[in-house]
Amino acid sequence: MQGEILTAIVTPFKADGAVDYDAFRALASHLVANGSDGLVVTGTTGESPTLSDDERFALYEAALDEVGDRATVLAGTGTYSTAHSVHLTRRAHELGAHGFLVITPYYNKPPVRGIVEHFRAIASESDRPIVVYNIPGRVVLNLETDTIAQLAEIPTVRAVKQAYPDLEQARAIVELGLELYAGDDDLVFPFLELGGRGGVCVHTHVVGPRVKEMVRRFRAGDVEGARALDEELRPSIELLRVAPNPIAIKAALNLLGHDVGGHRLPLVEATEDERDAVRDCLERLGLLERVAV
Repeated sequence: MQGEILTAIVTPFKADGAVDYDAFRALASHLVANGSDGLVVTGTTGESPTLSDDERFALYEAALDEVGDRATVLAGTGTYSTAHSVHLTRRAHELGAHGFLVITPYYNKPPVRGIVEHFRAIASESDRPIVVYNIPGRVVLNLETDTIAQLAEIPTVRAVKQAYPDLEQARAIVELGLELYAGDDDLVFPFLELGGRGGVCVHTHVVGPRVKEMVRRFRAGDVEGARALDEELRPSIELLRVAPNPIAIKAALNLLGHDVGGHRLPLVEATEDERDAVRDCLERLGLLERVAV
């Protein structure tokens, strides 16, 4: 539907904290040239909670202008507030976004009927696809299979980004006729084995071509070759665990020469020890030459 490998792109910032749209465009183009079939713009990896609505809309416009003719641009329009999510989705639709990533309403743990109505209200704003984002570790509740089945009845709900390692639930998503995307980067290969489409990833900022090749091998029937590549990518998973996302991946990008700047509070830049750990992961991936001590 949206492609196999979607990268949840970071938002570059200038030294004064302003969004660096030129750096964003350059990174978007680089990602699409290096394994990404599409981008998720203003996901939490893009530090969406710290962005104004106008900044969000400007990022959608920039992404669509830069890569929209050759890649999918999904707008991250889900928030806790249904009214705000509807507003964001309506404007993203007007700007031409190809689809929307919508997270489960968080913190207050709304009942199932409230969650379903939340998605129904958002879906009423556009005829373009919605990817439901299920990430229990961040929103404090899991979208159970019965709930996902209800969401699947909404015509524009086409896929689930599943950041939850329950393989039985993942299999059930596929059986419901929805596209299954890995929401944690270490789930891409296991989900492929269940009939998954691919992943909405962060490590593809730095290992995009190899992840795309892993999927290509799997689709071609070379399951062991895909499994071997998945093992080779272990340092990229370790990298993401060095510090809360997107601190580590931004540190990695800066080390690799992509000037994406720092963060807006409450996120902070990587410490020296964290940068050293990120560098070690990049060295083991063959992306940086090992520095002699």
